[in-house]
Amino acid sequence: MSNLGTNSNDRIFPKGFLWGSATASFQVEGGIENNDWSEASKIGRVPVCGGATDHYNRFEEDFDIAKSLGHNAHRFSIEWSRIEPEEGKFDESEIEHYRSVLRALRTRGIVPFVTLWHFTLPIWFVKNGGFERREAPEIFARYCSYVVERLGRDAEYFMTINEPLVWASGSFLRGNWPPFEKSFSKFIKIKSRLESAHILAYKRIKDIAPWVRVGVAKHNIYFWSDNKPWNMFASFVMNWFWNESFLNKISNYQDFIGLNHYFHKKFGKALNLPKTDMDWDIFPEGLYHILLGLKKYEKPIVITESGIADEKDLQRGEYIRGHITSVARALKEGVPIFGFLYWSLLDNYEWSFGFTKKFGLVEVDYETQERKIRPSALIYKEIIERGVV
Repeated sequence: MSNLGTNSNDRIFPKGFLWGSATASFQVEGGIENNDWSEASKIGRVPVCGGATDHYNRFEEDFDIAKSLGHNAHRFSIEWSRIEPEEGKFDESEIEHYRSVLRALRTRGIVPFVTLWHFTLPIWFVKNGGFERREAPEIFARYCSYVVERLGRDAEYFMTINEPLVWASGSFLRGNWPPFEKSFSKFIKIKSRLESAHILAYKRIKDIAPWVRVGVAKHNIYFWSDNKPWNMFASFVMNWFWNESFLNKISNYQDFIGLNHYFHKKFGKALNLPKTDMDWDIFPEGLYHILLGLKKYEKPIVITESGIADEKDLQRGEYIRGHITSVARALKEGVPIFGFLYWSLLDNYEWSFGFTKKFGLVEVDYETQERKIRPSALIYKEIIERGVV
């Protein structure tokens, strides 16, 4: 129990604070065969996703579970390749599917957060140059505005892009995601294109649906150092480049900030910390510092992802408690946070790791599709219900 409150009856988090979890289309829906990741799996470059958790058909069951766990918010993504399977040709039946998803959330009293693009790209877009294509921002903005024009009455919060720098680095620096390239110059070019794509999409969305709130889901890393000048300088540069440069560019074109946070990077002697199944340090204090760093933007903030791969569910409960304690600390210092969404509601396809990493509050048997609530999900539920950590 944290000592942030004066007694166990004090609510640290205000009523109306949004609590929930998140998913992404390709990682949970199943049956998606016309995007770059499905194509890469066919030639053995990434694991096969296949039916995943069959969330496309079982979303109501999954939302019933979320509701039973006290969630009042949920983030999910729309699969671009479902909506626009061919360039300029849109599938209204898929719009209707996602409208059903939104209404299923709303009828359960769960606030939807909609991500318009979460890493996977339609095959036609990639074959025509992807985000290297000069017209890419226009094409992306057309897709985003098409979706919001049809679904903007069913959701208030939309995010254009999930983790733009993570995607760009995985695809064009490390080269372990489609299109499997390693080129720093292309990475910088793509980063600029994504900034332009968001800004144009924001303008188009606001033209047709000025009432919706638009942002991005930005992955920020806590960079820090010992007191050696060169390490302090490295930390400063990386914080500016990774955490701030994209947000600075779009600062006039976002209504809120979606924050994804998983790990820290210390320049200097590393700390001896417990690790997740991803071999990431468990360091809740990093989230507190990242939130303080976002205060200067004067935008409402929702944590859109924070989670742990923990197959045995031995560390997840304390991970959640520790990170929510950091949120509470930041709130007390005036950071305008209005929600926390754990990653992920379900075990899912974790990109190049396939189904081997278990982030879910809910365990999934991929052969039977049986869902099983993990004990840590009940710890999270208690925090939600009491409003304290």
